[in-house]
Amino acid sequence: MIEAIYSFPRNFLWGTATSSHQVEGDNTNNDWWLWESEGGRIAKGHRSDKACGWWDGRWKEDLDRAAESGQNAHRLSIEWSRIEPSPGQWDEDALDGYREIIKGAIKRGLTPMVTLHHFTNPMWMAEQGGWLAEEIVDWFERYVRRVVGDLSDLVKLWVTINEPNVYAYEGYLAGLFPPGEGSMRKTYRVMRNMVLAHAAAYHAIHEIQPEAEVGFAHHYRGMRPANPKSPLDRWIAGYRSRAFNDLVPRAASIGRLHFLGKRESVPQAAGTQDFFGLNYYTQEHVAFDLRNPGELFGRGFFPPDADLSPTGFIANVPEGMWVALNWARAYGLPIYITENGVEDDEDSVRPRYLASHIRQVWRAVNFNWRVRGYFWWSLVDNFEWERGWTQRFGLWELDVKTQERRKRSSADLYAEICKANGLSTEMVARFAPEAFGEIFPGATLPEGEQA
Repeated sequence: MIEAIYSFPRNFLWGTATSSHQVEGDNTNNDWWLWESEGGRIAKGHRSDKACGWWDGRWKEDLDRAAESGQNAHRLSIEWSRIEPSPGQWDEDALDGYREIIKGAIKRGLTPMVTLHHFTNPMWMAEQGGWLAEEIVDWFERYVRRVVGDLSDLVKLWVTINEPNVYAYEGYLAGLFPPGEGSMRKTYRVMRNMVLAHAAAYHAIHEIQPEAEVGFAHHYRGMRPANPKSPLDRWIAGYRSRAFNDLVPRAASIGRLHFLGKRESVPQAAGTQDFFGLNYYTQEHVAFDLRNPGELFGRGFFPPDADLSPTGFIANVPEGMWVALNWARAYGLPIYITENGVEDDEDSVRPRYLASHIRQVWRAVNFNWRVRGYFWWSLVDNFEWERGWTQRFGLWELDVKTQERRKRSSADLYAEICKANGLSTEMVARFAPEAFGEIFPGATLPEGEQA
């Protein structure tokens, strides 16, 4: 076999991503804890409970594993409800707790990327209107100023808000996140308020820390017309993509909101990204469907021949990563892939998904696109929101009852990628031979390897 390697630039960031509520445990003062206590909200009645035990100190062993596997970065989030348990009241012990975690990451050689809002809200904030409240921008800026003021000596990379489009759609249209609304009008208001809150946070962070790099993590979902010859399918795929994918980053670029015919100027948001945080998981086909107003009159689905994850939640479409990167590149900013992953308890799909997507990232780097880093979701199995513990994204498996971690094969694959700063034929032949021909066209597997 002719050996080859897709090499990445020096100083490329290789990491994994986590979020506070999903790994810490006992976040009893936020809206998700209450949501979990209401019957029928979470798959199989699951609760986050102790999650991955990070607030009890198990972050140390998990970050040890990350560092030992060659990672040089980690993306984590701050839990607002711990920092500000009641309006204007600050928990110094919680701030010290995050300082310890971030210092621990740095000590292990992991560059921290810190997210300030990842889906959860303090109970007091939710009770006073949440992201629909008139005061929400001021509340968020107050919280951001306190956190950044305390941690700016340790953190340079800040993500203001994780997936504002997902948060707004799931909480205010689909009703799967708290507060469980089903209103298009409220969905727009929440996205608008998140854009304004991001802008206020961006300006506040740079006032406190001029050298900071600030962005948000945006979820891009690929959408292709189910029938490319159908004008209606082409129209609805483009329409849904503009509403879901384009609204927030466009506002943070040019200071204008455009949603379902509504246009609004938000000049304070223009130019409020120093980097583009891209979350990509999958691509779907979209068909026009008048019976589905809750999804903007479209029906998304995976084709029959799709390479699906075990629960059917994600289709392995690595070409969609290339499309997503090309889309993000149009904003003219450095790009961090802030999330990419697949849920796979048996680790049967994950190795080829990981290797195939890394190859697409390399293609972008090879074209001199400014891709600066890649964060796999996730380091260890964690609580997956309304899906509870039914979906396992981790490189390391978690036994929720015992808190025991067990390494999956894909953890070894990712470790080799990180340590080599590249993806080689030998790695793919060992860990994902079935994807070998796709990843290294024209090359042949060595004898003894099975595709």
